[in-house]
Order: sequence, then structure tokens, then C-alpha cells
Amino acid sequence: MTHDPKGTPVAEARPPILAAHGITKYFGTVIALRDVDIEVHPGEVVCLLGDNGAGKSTLIKILSGVHPPDAGELTMDGGPVVLRSSRDALDRGIATVYQDLAVMPLMSVSRNFFLGSEPRVGRWPFRRYDRRTADRITREELSRIGIDLRSTQQLAGTLSGGERQSIAIARAIHFGARVVILDARARGLGVILITHNPTHAFPVGDRFTVLDRGHCVGTFAQGELEPEELLTMMGGGADLTAMTHELQALRAAVRMTTSSPAPSHDAEGGSASA
Repeated sequence: MTHDPKGTPVAEARPPILAAHGITKYFGTVIALRDVDIEVHPGEVVCLLGDNGAGKSTLIKILSGVHPPDAGELTMDGGPVVLRSSRDALDRGIATVYQDLAVMPLMSVSRNFFLGSEPRVGRWPFRRYDRRTADRITREELSRIGIDLRSTQQLAGTLSGGERQSIAIARAIHFGARVVILDARARGLGVILITHNPTHAFPVGDRFTVLDRGHCVGTFAQGELEPEELLTMMGGGADLTAMTHELQALRAAVRMTTSSPAPSHDAEGGSASA
């Protein structure tokens, strides 16, 4: 890491590409998020961790313009922004790749890549889809992120789930995304990976933001915590530890009771003594 003449790390002085501060969201009387912070810098993978119901989906929908926050602020490059829709977020360079909705399965790979923005050749009224250019660019962009397909004309539905997501990631990068909400790191992108499994996040993450029941437990750098500690934070670690101790004590008491010989009784109903 480089430093300025005063010894301050330069990377830390740069504002994040995307940041959320004090984000709070209500659905009726339900508090989905309360005072949550997260930020992502260029070339960084930030893992957003939390069990089911922790608020991950709500936070991602706020970052991608689907929901407005009820309190808090979003910034890009240090300046405040208001995302009025998912289209607005995409125009600003925030691309969200959803696992099940990344591609159209009955269209070719290259058609999926340029869906809605197809290259054209010829003059009006005889302009037509330029398949050669689409195939070339698609193959080049997929190759940049390590995907080598046998044919860009094969149906997207024949690809694995990871390959389908790769198409969506490469497409987002090609059309100018600066933040990809999924799991890829390339060309100085900021990446937010959403998962409930620390073992998936730990090998690729630079920092880890942990949510638990709508609250931000904290943000930790790679090397500060072990995966087991992240898992404990996600699930209410103190409650889980206390319950485990209680169950262990109860099991020990049950074993002692079942292993002790039952007292014998004489014909009069009294206990027999040795």
C-alpha cells in the first residue's frame, strides 16, 4: 500500500465506489434493517453475511434501487445519491446478478449477452442483428473472467448455474458496471457477495459485513476472524452458546439418572438396606 508524504495510506483516503450509512428500513411495524453500514472500494470483494431473515435481501434491494431506505444515506465516490429505481442504479453502474434470473434459457449465449442492446449492421430499413460481432465480443468478455465456452451460439439453458451467472457478470462489466452485487473481482470493480455460508465467502472476501436480525454486527477484514467466528456472529452466538451449555448440562443429568441403579423395596414397601 502506498502512503502520502504524511504517512497516510492513500487507498484509505479514497472514497468507496458505493457506501451505505445508517440504513434503516421498515415494512409496516417490522424493522427489516436498523442503522446498517456497508461500503465497497475498487478491486475489493465485500462479503455480506447473515442467516435467513437477517436482512441481506432488503439491503441488496436498497443498494440496487428497488426499495428506498426509510433512514440513512447512500453515496457513490463520496457524494450522496438517491436511487429511484433498479434502472437508475444500473445507469449509475450498480449491477445486481440474481441467481435464478441471470439469463433467458431458450436464447443463445451471445443473444443473452446483448439482450436489449444488440449490435446492428447495415443501413435502415435493412439493418439487422450483427451476429458475428455479438459472438466475438461475447467470447472476448467471457474469456476475460475465465470462461471458455465451446460455442456462443449454444442455448444458455444448457449451461451450468455458474456459467449462466458468468454471462450476466460479463455483460454487466461490458456495459459499464462499477459495482457488481454477486461474486467477481475484475477491472477494479467493487463486488458485494451475498451468502449465508462463511465457507463460501472466506476464500474470496477482503472484508466481511455481518448482519443478524436486521442489525449490523460489524465489518471485519480478512484475517481478523475465523469462519467459525463469522458463523457464530450470524446466528446470535451468545444465545447459541448459552443454549448449548444448557443442553449439555441437561444431557449429563439425564445420563446420571438413567445410569444410577433404582432403589429396591421390601415387601413392606420400605427400601432395602445393605
